[in-house]
Amino acid sequence: MSAATDLLILERRRALLERLRVTTLRLVQQREVVLGVAVAGLLGTFAGMVVMGASGPIGTIMFVPWVALLAAELGPTAGALAGVGATGLYLAAAVTTDLPEDPATLLLRLVPLVGVGLAAGYSSRRISSDALELQATNAVQRALLDSTLDGICLTDASGRLLFANTPLQETALELELPLHGTVTERLAAIAERTTQPDRFSERMRELAEDQAASEDEFELSDTGRVFRGSTLPVARPDGSLVGRIWTLREVTADRRLERLRDAFVAAVSHELRTPLTSVSGFLELLGDEADSLPLTGRTYLTAARRGTDRLQRIVEDLLLVAQIEAGLLELHPEPVDLAELAADAVEDAGAAAAEKRVAISLDTEGPLPLEADAARLRQVLDNLLSNAIKYTPTGGAVVVSTSDSEGQRRMEIADNGIGVPHDELGQLFSRFYRASTATRRAIPGTGVGLVIARAIVESHGGTISLQSREGEGTRVTVTLPLRQPTGGTYR
Repeated sequence: MSAATDLLILERRRALLERLRVTTLRLVQQREVVLGVAVAGLLGTFAGMVVMGASGPIGTIMFVPWVALLAAELGPTAGALAGVGATGLYLAAAVTTDLPEDPATLLLRLVPLVGVGLAAGYSSRRISSDALELQATNAVQRALLDSTLDGICLTDASGRLLFANTPLQETALELELPLHGTVTERLAAIAERTTQPDRFSERMRELAEDQAASEDEFELSDTGRVFRGSTLPVARPDGSLVGRIWTLREVTADRRLERLRDAFVAAVSHELRTPLTSVSGFLELLGDEADSLPLTGRTYLTAARRGTDRLQRIVEDLLLVAQIEAGLLELHPEPVDLAELAADAVEDAGAAAAEKRVAISLDTEGPLPLEADAARLRQVLDNLLSNAIKYTPTGGAVVVSTSDSEGQRRMEIADNGIGVPHDELGQLFSRFYRASTATRRAIPGTGVGLVIARAIVESHGGTISLQSREGEGTRVTVTLPLRQPTGGTYR
């Protein structure tokens, strides 16, 4: 017999066993079949006792499984009646085999069988109730997970899939993910279809090894669809790892909207720059003849200059944000003194602080040399000082400090102004975001100052952090390295 024939026979046997298993399960799930088996078991036990003449102690034991089966299907009352019926069958068998039982012995046979029927019935009812409650809970949880926009799945500690909701299953089919393997292995299969295949593959390897929480985005090069994925470890109370929750959301529309917004902002900023330059030029010409203007005219001229200057700063900030998003931020590092930069910035901000009656002071340790782009660092200082003065009420104070900290340069801008709600701190470095404490008070601003400051600081290899309490004030801390990489212009 050939190996192919043996394999065919083996496959047929497996198929036959599988059909037998499925058929058995279907029969067991049919109540009528179970009741029929129980009744047949009672009658069969009675017939066996009559034929074999065995109505001794073992006789009642043989009735127990059938009584329990009836009780499990019909409940405790029917179970007790089944116990009485089984005792009657036992007595009939005893009489038939000429082995009469006295009333005391008969009672000893009756009580256990009735007890088995009651116990099995109550236990079955409790288990059925718990099962139905668990099933209802699972159905609600499943419906809740299936109704979310996010694809959600749960894996074990090794990454094998345990559960996936309907949105994730639909997304997996759309992306043509493999049906087998761990989650990272399935995702790695589409690496070549992403815009950054090497980075995507490397990230999947990192996720397979590192169980820490994470968040990533990837874009498909063929369709332009963008997805954001996140993971979160699930641990027992003792800290041992159970598995990991994965979520996947399509953010294609959000990214397209952001690109359109960036393109619009860049286009408007470029279009505004030329007429603003012309307006500023004409205002300068008018300024040369300010002495010939009446008092009202000079007041109007001053207001026009102030408005034009503010509008120019806004346009320049918007253009710089567009450069940052395009990765075109340029740095020209040179030896500078951070203490001197801070002193100049505080001096220039003095007029704005005095106009608002906000005290501004400088605390510095003296010369603090480092390599940096002086113009860009000054921009950081100006943005942070402008925010501190703007969001500090009349009578408040702003303190600027610079120092050396563990081989790095450090500067802090602290105020006792309106502060920021704790739940909004994570969004402050997002483009165009403004805290609710500022919008409620109608304080003007564009929401790009912190974005620019972070981009400049991080381009220098430094860090920027913000601490704030609503109604108490804000503290921004910047740290910068002493040296920059060799080279002239950085992108």
